[in-house]
Amino acid sequence: MEKYFISKREIHLYYADTDMMGVIYHANYLKFFELGRTALIEDLGYNYLSMEEAGYYAPVYDIQITYKKPLRYGDQAFVKTWVAHNDGIKTIYGYTIINGNEEVCAEGTSTHIIVKKENFRPTSFKKVFPEWYLKYEEIKKRD
Repeated sequence: MEKYFISKREIHLYYADTDMMGVIYHANYLKFFELGRTALIEDLGYNYLSMEEAGYYAPVYDIQITYKKPLRYGDQAFVKTWVAHNDGIKTIYGYTIINGNEEVCAEGTSTHIIVKKENFRPTSFKKVFPEWYLKYEEIKKRD
């Protein structure tokens, strides 16, 4: 099995994150994905703010999630994040949300493209952030 870089962060679960059934509300998992993506970027020595300051955004183009086991208030939880695909136009991040017993609670992906702030037109990640792109190529999961 080939090695690839995985970022891991603890998720702090708050009572306000729960639904009427006492489990973490499903939409909050999207926040957890964002936490993981930001952590991975920071772990690699980059940051999203510098992308914005350079005149670009990385909006979500697509998101997929499968729920496997509920998280509840008081549970320990973590998000694991990696680069699943990186072709210079779009980047797909993979995520697994696990509980304190290492059980998978949710898994999914988010696809991002790079757009210019001024007009929201897509642009090449590979061209505008070549170092960042190459780092993703180095650490991405191989199919």
